[in-house]
Amino acid sequence: MKILVCISHVPDTTSKIAFTSDGSQLDKSGLQFVINPYDEFALSKALNLKETLGGSVTIITMGDVSVEQTMRKALAIGADDAIRLDAEPTDPIMVAKAIATAINDASYDLILCGQESIDYNGGIVPGALAALLNAPFVNACIGLEFDGSAITAIREIDGGKESVTANLPAVIAGKKGLVLESELRIPNMRGIMMARKKPLTVVSADDLEALSAAQSFKKPQAKAAVQLIDADDMESLVSKLHTDAKVI
Repeated sequence: MKILVCISHVPDTTSKIAFTSDGSQLDKSGLQFVINPYDEFALSKALNLKETLGGSVTIITMGDVSVEQTMRKALAIGADDAIRLDAEPTDPIMVAKAIATAINDASYDLILCGQESIDYNGGIVPGALAALLNAPFVNACIGLEFDGSAITAIREIDGGKESVTANLPAVIAGKKGLVLESELRIPNMRGIMMARKKPLTVVSADDLEALSAAQSFKKPQAKAAVQLIDADDMESLVSKLHTDAKVI
């Protein structure tokens, strides 16, 4: 089983986000970056499959040299090798095209992604990649089983769950539930030492043109301060709900 896991390099969820003075870019100074949480579920599932079925797990990421710290963590967790697409991931279609081009001759049996990255929350790359590879695609996957050259995937839908089958090769976009949270892998000292020696290949992706670009960023409006009203003052409460909150 030859598995590819797409990894995103995203700000830690506890980070305080700021933008440059003109609002055109994320201010990365002082930010801590991590593996995209949805991708952690995909990577842990890939490693479970490798241990059960045999084979190899490759990770792929787009970004400059700064993303290699995150990639080395994925290697420390258990991935066998890594590919870095050397370009700024500004557009999801560009990212999908770069991945499809890079793995064109690699013949992966399964490609696992997180259903979206927590920075832009676009959720476009997995489906676009499947379309470019002409491969079956299952989104919002919370369960995955194998039967020879076919898979059975459980995915969340509005109001319930759906079971679908597909032949390999396939692209799966996973989320929480693809593995149990207790099964998420963390690097140990031996893994960290081994990760330094694992292959990390850099592939140029500068020749791909982005189809979209962010013009500016801004933070959401700060929430209003909490107003405390005496429990016996129903008249003031009703007035504020009517005139200020406009909910009645």
